[in-house]
Amino acid sequence: MDSLKIAELKRAHQEFFKTNKNQKIKSRINYLKKLKRVIDENENLIFKALHKDLKKPIFESFASEILMIQKEIDFFTKNLKALSAPVKVSGSLINFPSQDYIISEPYGNILMISPWNYPFQLALVPLIGAIAAGNTVILKPSESAPHTSKILKGLLSKVFPKGMVSVVEGDAKVAQKLLKEQWDYIFFTGSTVVGKIVARAAANFLTPITLELGGKSPCIVDGTTPLKKTARRIVWGKFLNCGQTCIAPDYILVKSETKESLVKSIIIEIENAFGSNVKNSKDYGRIIHKKHFEKLENDLKGQSILYGGIRNKNELFFGPTIVDNPKINSLLIKEEIFGPILPILSYNNLEDLDSVLSLLKNPLAFYVFSNNEKFIAQLIRDYSFGGAVINDSLIHFTNQKLPFGGIGNSGIGSYHAEHSFKLFSHKKSIVKRPFWFDLPQRYPPYPKSLGIIKRILKQI
Repeated sequence: MDSLKIAELKRAHQEFFKTNKNQKIKSRINYLKKLKRVIDENENLIFKALHKDLKKPIFESFASEILMIQKEIDFFTKNLKALSAPVKVSGSLINFPSQDYIISEPYGNILMISPWNYPFQLALVPLIGAIAAGNTVILKPSESAPHTSKILKGLLSKVFPKGMVSVVEGDAKVAQKLLKEQWDYIFFTGSTVVGKIVARAAANFLTPITLELGGKSPCIVDGTTPLKKTARRIVWGKFLNCGQTCIAPDYILVKSETKESLVKSIIIEIENAFGSNVKNSKDYGRIIHKKHFEKLENDLKGQSILYGGIRNKNELFFGPTIVDNPKINSLLIKEEIFGPILPILSYNNLEDLDSVLSLLKNPLAFYVFSNNEKFIAQLIRDYSFGGAVINDSLIHFTNQKLPFGGIGNSGIGSYHAEHSFKLFSHKKSIVKRPFWFDLPQRYPPYPKSLGIIKRILKQI
């Protein structure tokens, strides 16, 4: 799509928003219900698209993509009326008497750029929140998941009118053209590198943004938890979607005396999950494309492989791989892996932990396997991260009541359910006063003595 067509599309969205700014809550809910119905009717086509793009098993496609969307729609159909109502707040004595309240209004025209790793869910979950809040959306899905992108375009065109939701397909050049336009809000999910480009583009117009990025999410194991279950939960979180998950455990920091036992347990759990020949497993996905495959291969250069390393570039198969103690300046440690490679580092004390955690700061997720409450509390207190899970992995993402988002290098802003409504709504502060009373001291000529006025103002 060229710049002229993008400008025309933007104008159509502006006109729609201008005409429908005060769209009834019931109308928004009906659109969301229709979206859910259309998704249900086309579930098998969605499964096929996700399998073509990422070889996702049907169970993973349903649990990690469609189910999340259904839950988001269900939340808004039940709660949107209450969320949209004006919120009364107590007034200030200095403004007595007054009625004080907060109104939620949509920002307007939102640009969303979604990623390829969960191409259906990570496109629609934020979109649902934006529509629920009354915005229009232009969605740019990832070109790396073309089959899912095509499905998104087809399904959304069946649900929403022109000017309310549009899907713009294309590569990075198209994204750059979109970012040259001025939007009322930008929501981006992807890498930290591209996130910085989006932030610079938004800064040109002082456009508010949300950046959902990634980072080096640590998994700390102190040896006080049952190793079999610990390993099983790590393996599930790490190798779901072939490791291509922004909140996957990126590396393990394990107490030195527990390392050997943990590695053995992880290997056993990998083979329990996918068999001794992972390539034949119907429950194990594939790498998105050759460029990312080559990035993962490059990450492994010069590393000591404890397990796995089996791969087939033509089939984009990259088996679960465990790497022993990579150097702190290696690519495996400096950059987010985003694949089925699991580095194992060991530590002896808190100083060892801090030397790594302080270097790889602000991860999107933070995992601790421990039964030592003091140790857990200290880690949560001392380090900054998006969200944490104690004695499991990934599951915080599934709780709609928890805000999901990062900090620093892992992102700006958070969303999901009620948090999405707040994110995509501007909060208008309103004070309404009658004329029957005024504090006379507020007007000139002002009192000559401040003593009494000071005392009064400090109390209100």
